[in-house]
Amino acid sequence: MTIVGNVLMSTTPSADELKAKLNLETSRIGWHDLQTYYARGHVVRVSPDLDLLDVAAELTADNRARFEHWMSDDQVGDVSPELARAWYDRHAQLWAVVVAPWVLVQDKDRVGLQ
Repeated sequence: MTIVGNVLMSTTPSADELKAKLNLETSRIGWHDLQTYYARGHVVRVSPDLDLLDVAAELTADNRARFEHWMSDDQVGDVSPELARAWYDRHAQLWAVVVAPWVLVQDKDRVGLQ
């Protein structure tokens, strides 16, 4: 069983079905609204160079090799305190998708500044 957004999926969906479901769960959200999740360490930064839905789908599939590659290239990772402060100060609106317990966020407005 897999949790995508707030839905428990009892069967393994196809890649296209999973991405369609994740797309419905993706929205813009203010960084201020994510402070509780950030404090718990549940926010994952996704580079604007990546497709947020691809990253969410790979997380759902538990593709460790892909994540290790992205992490080694600093395309996916923790939100640094400096970045968190910058987002907070500018009232950043981020793209986000939930793959419980994680919230994946992407700042498409500031390409290259992550």
